[in-house]
Amino acid sequence: MKALVFIAIIFLVGCAPKIVSTPSGLQYRIVQKGSGAAAKAGDEVFIYETTSYRNGTVLYSNYDSTSPVRVLIGGNQATQAVDEGLRGMREGEIRELTCPPYLVKRKGYPPNVSPDSTLVIKIRLDRIVAK
Repeated sequence: MKALVFIAIIFLVGCAPKIVSTPSGLQYRIVQKGSGAAAKAGDEVFIYETTSYRNGTVLYSNYDSTSPVRVLIGGNQATQAVDEGLRGMREGEIRELTCPPYLVKRKGYPPNVSPDSTLVIKIRLDRIVAK
C-alpha cells in the first residue's frame, strides 16, 4: 500500500504545472497550452485578463466581456509584467503570472492598489493580429 501511495505522489508532482522564473523576477505557469506562432515584441494581440491579489480578491477582469483588450507587445501599453508575460504565448494559451510590485507599477492601474502589492494576473491570449 505504501508503494502505491508513493507512486501516486510521484505522478501528481510530475503533473504539476511548471513555474518559470524570469530574470526580472516575474514568475508564471502555463495553465493551458495554445497553438500557432509565439507572440513577440512588436505584435499586437487581443487578451483577456484578470488581476487579483494573492488572496484571490479580484481587482480587474475582462474575462466576462465579449471585448478583449488590444495590446502592442513592447509598446508600453501594459504593465511590465503583462508585457513580459505575453512574450512567447500562443493563441488560446492561458498563463498565470505572479508579479512583484516593481513589475506592475502603472499610474491608476489597477485603481486602489497598494504599490507594495504582489499581484496575480491570469492572461488568455485570444489572438495575434495579422500583419
